[in-house]
Amino acid sequence: MTEQQQRATFPRRDAEGRILTLGDLLGVSLAGLVIGVLALVLFEWAFAAMGDGGFGGTNGWLALILPAWLFWDDFRAWEFGAARVIAALAAAVVGVFAGLLAAGLAAGLPPLVSGALAAAVFTVAYAVIWFHGVHWLARRTG
Repeated sequence: MTEQQQRATFPRRDAEGRILTLGDLLGVSLAGLVIGVLALVLFEWAFAAMGDGGFGGTNGWLALILPAWLFWDDFRAWEFGAARVIAALAAAVVGVFAGLLAAGLAAGLPPLVSGALAAAVFTVAYAVIWFHGVHWLARRTG
């Protein structure tokens, strides 16, 4: 990938396809989360308008589909080795714990809202731990 092509894409990636900055990873993953939440709200509204139950009963964790896809894509871009596996596992454990904690604190809200909040917390926690972890471990082992 030429330098001109790198500047033209978002998120910016290196020659191996790895996302270059934490800001790009957070920006794209949070944009994907917002799109996921909006899609859930649209489906909820459509089903509520057809008389198929109330609004807000869908699990907001479903909004993680696009961020998870981005995280998987970045995971695959890193060369095979322990650094990417350890960073991904650590990020997943911290992200799930933080997301569940957020969902627990928002337990009185509808599942769509509490799940979307939990998904947002997971996304930020995973992105930060993954990005810094994989870069740090790659420098230490390679």
